[in-house]
Amino acid sequence: MNKYFFILSIILSFAFSKNTLAQKVFITDADYKADVKVYVVDADYKADLLVYKVDADYKATDNKGLWFFVDADYKAKKKVYFVDADYKADLKIFFVESDYKAKWNKQEKMHLLF
Repeated sequence: MNKYFFILSIILSFAFSKNTLAQKVFITDADYKADVKVYVVDADYKADLLVYKVDADYKATDNKGLWFFVDADYKAKKKVYFVDADYKADLKIFFVESDYKAKWNKQEKMHLLF
């Protein structure tokens, strides 16, 4: 019985945690205020993450590259700082023009946005 309760609790926690992974992003004005330092690359194959900017916060779900930029840090799930060189970045991104193109190229970097 305890085994089934444990499994059920894991399934339910995963189901309800999907919204906590929403990619609501705030751009900070200094690197020390950021959770993640980001560099925008000039080609999709150079990126760790392909990002699509959505026009509403409810569209920015999961950790799959759909970002909604908020106007205050307390509204954000992650605070980012855009650096001027790739070697300074924790994460390299490329902005795509369609939501279906948003994805992780390097799965090992996903933890940066959890």
